[in-house]
Amino acid sequence: MVTRYSALLLIPMLLSGASVWAQTPTDTLSLSLEAAVVRAVQGSQEVRLAEARVDLAGAAVREARADLFPQISGSFNYTRTFESPFGGGGFQLPDSLRFEPDPAAPLEDRVRYLELNAPNAGLLGIGSLFSGLPFGQDHAYTAALSGSQTLFSPDLSSAIKIAGNVRRIAELGVTEERAETELQVRTAYYRALLAREVQGISAAAVEQAERFLNEERLREQAGTVSELEVLRAEVSLANLQPQLIESANDADLAELDLKRLLDIPLGQPIRLTSELETVPAEGLAEIDVSPEFEVSRRAAIESAERQVTIRRQQVTLEKMSFLPTARLRMNYGRVLFPSEIFALNEDWRTDWNASLAIELPIFSGFRRQAQIQSARANLETAELELGQLRESVQLQFRQARNEKVRARASIEARQQTVVQAQRVYDLTELRYEKGLATQLEVSDARLALLQARTNLAQALADFHVADAGILRATGATSVPSAAEPRP
Repeated sequence: MVTRYSALLLIPMLLSGASVWAQTPTDTLSLSLEAAVVRAVQGSQEVRLAEARVDLAGAAVREARADLFPQISGSFNYTRTFESPFGGGGFQLPDSLRFEPDPAAPLEDRVRYLELNAPNAGLLGIGSLFSGLPFGQDHAYTAALSGSQTLFSPDLSSAIKIAGNVRRIAELGVTEERAETELQVRTAYYRALLAREVQGISAAAVEQAERFLNEERLREQAGTVSELEVLRAEVSLANLQPQLIESANDADLAELDLKRLLDIPLGQPIRLTSELETVPAEGLAEIDVSPEFEVSRRAAIESAERQVTIRRQQVTLEKMSFLPTARLRMNYGRVLFPSEIFALNEDWRTDWNASLAIELPIFSGFRRQAQIQSARANLETAELELGQLRESVQLQFRQARNEKVRARASIEARQQTVVQAQRVYDLTELRYEKGLATQLEVSDARLALLQARTNLAQALADFHVADAGILRATGATSVPSAAEPRP
């Protein structure tokens, strides 16, 4: 029998779709298996979130590469000084040190003044040297252009490689999300097909029981059977009706689960156009494939391998932190101290300088040694996690393949059983019409046919689900990515 869903599964579905019931589309949505997979993968929030991580990782790569190029910036400033300690009231020469000759005095007086106050003239000359500097100027304009270039940085190359691996891991995450979404949709679709198939089988059994009951009533009217036989036929029909109701409920719940995965309104009628078809003989043939070869293509394994590479690069990065860093800086500026605020046509003064900075780490309190130790521990952890992941994926592949083998054997057996059960039912019904069999034998043959057809449907669904599980274990997906992953 089909696996029964718990009634609790329906509660969050009803709550999430409460706002949808009021405006439910009335047109039936035809949905094939492949169309359902494409719809789920393209509309999955998990896939879109993984794609957003790819964009974020790509931005990190561009940011890491930015240090390879010159860093250039410009600025323009205006400064208005209202009060300054270098203004006229800030410092005054005493009268004894002033040098102020009187040009109208007689020659003898002017010569004598020069002889006595010549040192003061030197002080006045020194002061004139600073008269044009920006100290205390009312207006000042500064236009500057600065640039820097990293000549050598021990962490630059490793940082770029790490960022590239992070981006690749994000791209592999998209592949994993696509494959996981496809597995969930294929499993839900086949379960819905199985539930509808079981419902059809139960409905056919009820129809047979109703037809048999009508025949028994006609025979009773003709006097060939007793009332007891009619009562037995009614009981047989009544025993089949609960199974029909249960199978109908299971089918509805299976379709609701499929709608949830596809983001379809819960009240939207859908029609599953794909069938739970019988697997051809070539599809039942066993293919011996090494799980180690198959799972080597799994995106999750490549992602874990990239993670190990990142951890190894981080160890190298921490070791290189003992090396010096060299940067070249250059600043070019123009400065103006106008007499008026808008007197920009006066002479601009140039300020141009360059510097070469070399930073050498000497001692950091053993912090770098601790960081190297931590990086090595992270590397070992990543390597162990990679080994565990490989074992887990191989186990997943073996389980799916073994389940497919079991389902294949079950299909081969059930197909023959259905043929035999149908033949037994037809012969038993014929023998009953000729009075050679009892009604109980007819009922038992009908139940055996119902069980055989249900078991075959279950085996077919298990086979297709296991096939989807193998596809998932190998990391393959039938829906192509929107963009090819970049190297």
